[in-house]
Amino acid sequence: MAKAQFHKNQRVYVKPVGTWALIEHVVPHWAKGLDEPIRVHYDVGLGREFAAEELQSEEPLSETPVSAGPRWRVVRARNKWQPAEDCARHPVPGTYPVVITGEADWGGWRVPGAEYDLDPQKVEMQARLIASAPQLVAFATGLVEWARKSGEDMPNALAELAHSAQDILAHVKGQG
Repeated sequence: MAKAQFHKNQRVYVKPVGTWALIEHVVPHWAKGLDEPIRVHYDVGLGREFAAEELQSEEPLSETPVSAGPRWRVVRARNKWQPAEDCARHPVPGTYPVVITGEADWGGWRVPGAEYDLDPQKVEMQARLIASAPQLVAFATGLVEWARKSGEDMPNALAELAHSAQDILAHVKGQG
């Protein structure tokens, strides 16, 4: 008896053709009187059905999911240098963003009050960017690892992105 190893819309490498494709249909082959199919083939839109042995599933980018790692977050701190009425143009009057980079709700990144007052939208965006940094590093690391595994099978534009990601990671780690 056979069980399906792949599912519809899964991206697979078709070995006999040497290309990537999406599974359009899972095609079970039944025999009368049996509860399960005797074999399962896959239609990937290339003119014939392929057996599971002719397909290879896509490998995950890395062992660690993008969301893993340190969880940095943006919290609001009370604006002590101005009353809420004087800063009505701020996104959240009476507060400013603080990026917490540890487990406790203290420590991390803060901006001086005068700088926040000059361009609150810019500082709000910077806070969100800093809080997203661990996820962006994980994403860039995954892209570089995938590019290394892919070798020359990737488009030039994607290879350039992987090189840029590698340069950025080297700079972040103090190596570049």
